[in-house]
Amino acid sequence: ETDIGIVFQSFHLIPNMTALENVAVPLELAGHSDPFGVAARELEAVGLSDRVTHYPGELSGGEQQRVAIARALAPSPRILIADEPTGNLDQTTGRQVADLLFAKAAERGMTLVLVTHDPALAARCSRQVSMRSGRIEDAPEPALKPGKV
Repeated sequence: ETDIGIVFQSFHLIPNMTALENVAVPLELAGHSDPFGVAARELEAVGLSDRVTHYPGELSGGEQQRVAIARALAPSPRILIADEPTGNLDQTTGRQVADLLFAKAAERGMTLVLVTHDPALAARCSRQVSMRSGRIEDAPEPALKPGKV
């Protein structure tokens, strides 16, 4: 288990590695005992069990995004940060990816932090923080008060 997982806007998949290998990388680096088994399960969880041997260049944008999500989820982070997770996708695929992120967060009890310019996606979040010119505006009340658990 790790504290933070990140889904990058431009995926950052390793082009000469298969989907399975891309998802296994953080697990291998962490010394996990079964990186490829976990990677295969994560790819199945995002609907890509039939694409494990494909390279990023052989995958659609939505499939690449789901590989990136599987890679971020594989180490079981407590917090998942997704930077414009639907920004490079068509509307239908974007909705499917957003649904997947929200479902995985709920199923795993994980905090999901979305960075987005999409008001409809932001509206699905339980809490929104807006920024303009690098400054937070309309900051909501903190979820936890200092010193409280």
